[in-house]
Amino acid sequence: MKRIRLIITHYVLTRWSRRWKNRAALEQWQEKRIRRHVDKVRQRSKFYRELWAGIPAEEWRSFPIIGKTQMMDNFDQLNTAGITKEQAFAEAYAAENSRNFKPTLQGVTVGLSSGTSGNRGIFLVDEGEQAAWTGTVLAKLLPGGLWQRARIAFFLRANSNLYESVKQGRLQFRYFDLLEPLPQLLARMNEYQPDIWIAPPSMLRLLAEAHNSGTLKLRPRRMIAVAEVLDPLDRQQIEQTFGQKVHQAYQCTEGFLGATCSHGTLHLNEDIVHIDKEPLDEASRRFVPVITDFSRTVQPIIRYRLNDILTEAAEPCPCGSLFTAIERIEGRCDDILYLPHTADGTLVTVFPDFITRAVLAASADIEHYRVIQHSPEELEVSYRTRTGTDEATEQQITRELERLFTRLSCTPPQLTFTAYSFEPGSRKLRRVERGWKP
Repeated sequence: MKRIRLIITHYVLTRWSRRWKNRAALEQWQEKRIRRHVDKVRQRSKFYRELWAGIPAEEWRSFPIIGKTQMMDNFDQLNTAGITKEQAFAEAYAAENSRNFKPTLQGVTVGLSSGTSGNRGIFLVDEGEQAAWTGTVLAKLLPGGLWQRARIAFFLRANSNLYESVKQGRLQFRYFDLLEPLPQLLARMNEYQPDIWIAPPSMLRLLAEAHNSGTLKLRPRRMIAVAEVLDPLDRQQIEQTFGQKVHQAYQCTEGFLGATCSHGTLHLNEDIVHIDKEPLDEASRRFVPVITDFSRTVQPIIRYRLNDILTEAAEPCPCGSLFTAIERIEGRCDDILYLPHTADGTLVTVFPDFITRAVLAASADIEHYRVIQHSPEELEVSYRTRTGTDEATEQQITRELERLFTRLSCTPPQLTFTAYSFEPGSRKLRRVERGWKP
């Protein structure tokens, strides 16, 4: 009963109660919450207590920035539940192998990140944090309100008690394991008849294709993309098929960081996290987020640098929200390509979005693509059109990429074309990927 009350409390707070007159009032409110949170974390976490030694709470912006490696190296002293990294990984891997995600460790839910960059991480949440997360997620993502009936289909590589906690009252929730064969998933979808679909964009594309072929005989009331970058090509194909916007949830191991409004604009969840913008390219408004979550204490996330590339919107969203509007989550810093400059050979930054736009400009017939940089001199392009692959399309892609490289003063790499192939499941789809380290 206490858990239900907590969920409803955070639902009401998120949906109706937390309102600020202007951006300055929001930032002042954040500041008070963060200082209180820092004091609490300093008492409970040995790692942060030592890291912040001599720095008062009001100077929290001068705390050292940490990343995933430092967090995992100091996991035992960082978390406040007394759980060791060895225990957490053992619990998480046991759940993955058995596909039973119900067990907890000392009352704490343990989750495992997908490890897109090859470095898998752990997240811990206790029952109170889980209830707060559930209320917040339902308030931001659920159409029609908490008391309207809804059937939710959730596609992901691994389930969690955190996700199962969405199942409340009139809300039905069913987990769809991405490791299951597609025909089996489609049969379960037709039987369950869900009206809210939450899935990676690559899976939503497959559902759209199944609908077009007549294999999937239903339409969603809302679609929410998670876990992967929502590529413009995938967004277009999915929205054309179902005649509605694809919404997004920016959720990762480090927290629930963003959600789309009624206009379909992604906003940062600045009512639960503070995000500093570390500029990547000020002219194009690209930045790396440094997050401070003032809602979690079991695994505190404070002054934590993510590896994501975000582009801030150029104009405020028509919805009127004070929260920062994001034009696009472009990918990971690991997938920024580097090519030698034509003059001196120094490496030039090529953002993933540059490659995406060039490939899509080549032909309106391209249905799927992937670009992998194997070295500064070699780029693999795999693609598929409605009729397969052909020499004319490859020439068009080559021209568009060469035009891009000329504009950036880069030495064009050797292009290798291959047939497109990808199956959702054990790994995330990365449309643009760097497969080497500079």
